[in-house]
Amino acid sequence: MSTVLGWPAAPIVTAAQMRDLEAAAVAAGVSERELMANAGLAVAQEAWMMAGGSDERPILILVGPGKNGGDGLVAALRLAEWGPPCHIYLLRARPDDDAEWRACLDAGVPYTVATEDAGWATLERLLSDAAVAVDALFGTGLHPKERPIEGDAAQILVRVQAARAAVPQLPVLAVDLPSGVDCDTGYADPLTPTADETVTFECSKVGLVTAPGSLFAGRVVPVAIGVPADARARLGLGTLVLREVRATLPERPSDGHKGTFGTAVIAAGSRRFPGAARLSAEAAARSGCGMVTLAAPASIQQLLIAFPDATHEPLPDQDGAHTPGGARTLLQTLQQGRAQSLLIGPGIGLSDGTRGFVQHLLAGLDAVQGLGTVVFDADALTVLAGEHGWHTRFATPRVLTPHPGEAARLVGRSVESVQAQRLATAIELAEANRSVVILKGAGTIIASPDGRARISETATSALAHAGTGDVLAGLVAGFAAQGMEAFEAACAAVWVHAEAARQLSSVYGDAGVLASDLIRALPEARKTLEPPRRDERGDRLGM
Repeated sequence: MSTVLGWPAAPIVTAAQMRDLEAAAVAAGVSERELMANAGLAVAQEAWMMAGGSDERPILILVGPGKNGGDGLVAALRLAEWGPPCHIYLLRARPDDDAEWRACLDAGVPYTVATEDAGWATLERLLSDAAVAVDALFGTGLHPKERPIEGDAAQILVRVQAARAAVPQLPVLAVDLPSGVDCDTGYADPLTPTADETVTFECSKVGLVTAPGSLFAGRVVPVAIGVPADARARLGLGTLVLREVRATLPERPSDGHKGTFGTAVIAAGSRRFPGAARLSAEAAARSGCGMVTLAAPASIQQLLIAFPDATHEPLPDQDGAHTPGGARTLLQTLQQGRAQSLLIGPGIGLSDGTRGFVQHLLAGLDAVQGLGTVVFDADALTVLAGEHGWHTRFATPRVLTPHPGEAARLVGRSVESVQAQRLATAIELAEANRSVVILKGAGTIIASPDGRARISETATSALAHAGTGDVLAGLVAGFAAQGMEAFEAACAAVWVHAEAARQLSSVYGDAGVLASDLIRALPEARKTLEPPRRDERGDRLGM
């Protein structure tokens, strides 16, 4: 019997990892036919529920040539046993030695093959009458960017899309993945049908939580099919979930003071971009750290006094921009050992002096004692892209927060290449630079050099405004200042950032949300990470 899963870490897998999980199941004594039987049973259960248990209209099952089609055949057999009418529509005839196909024939399940005379007319009629259309054409083995869907398969999907347009209430249930979505990248063939629900086996697939594939998946329902728990436990990929993030937060003792919760130093701002410094500093403060020190060019200090909660380290500058001399001043301050995290980059610009500022910091950071994490953001990342071997110059843990354009400069490829391989790019950057990487965008990815990665399922244009990245970078520095390990600090920051955007978009919509609005929403978003409190009578508070 299949079981709906609810793991705290919400693991996700690539196609290769899924094959490894299935091999682990076989090694543990679960045959491939048993795996398929469990998968097909789960599909049948979901299809019957989507049909409302009705026996009046048929459930149409679109069956492809591989294992995904085999899952569909098992589902058809189960439905036939339970009573609701179903009809199998085959992309091509299944071989005579296919056990699942023979079982369907023996049970008298009606079927049509696409290549038969009147096959297309039959499909159009079935789609117009169906209570549910089950998409079991293609699964994890499809790579549509390299080999677009064509031929009879394309004709089937064209008709499914047309039926969805003509009969919007026709529910579509995808088996493991909507046909046309690449399991590893989320790339979607133009013919991919939009599913209302996707039943996926054991773990959600990378393509189901990465745009644009996530936009076609509908509600994703992972079901267990027989993979051993210890095999799943070894997975390093997962979606970002509240329970996991909450468990990593340090305790906040009631007798703590500002020193207990750490100091974040924010090296940011310039005459052109003073707002970036304030946004990142205020975000760091709202994360819960004890103190924020704003290290900005001295000549723009008067532009930053509207945020009174920060202390200031005015740095020597030239025309409102950072300089190498400012880096030396900052390093002297850091050597006093009062900072637990350092953020470099928001709004600093790309003048020659600024490049020298970042380069001098890179040269001197290894001599700083007690610094827990360094966060590189915005223009500092562009400087790093031109500094070969920068990651070997100091041992302090670091976090990089690139958007796709900055990531493209760091890996030396196009933005399109980065976006086509977002997870792989983030992991590559993390490993190559020995750094935690936050690859921003729809479905932000947090990757660690040890192979762990988390994908945020949030995708909202509410964050498509200048300054929202400064807020995220400040949150990372703030959480790191509180003693969180770099990967955990990055995950907490992405969660709070996305939650603040979600809350704001529910009130204002996506278009009108500004970065300064995110700052005001951070306290409520940050509160979601705190466990429920109880008063003296034991009543639950803060829910």
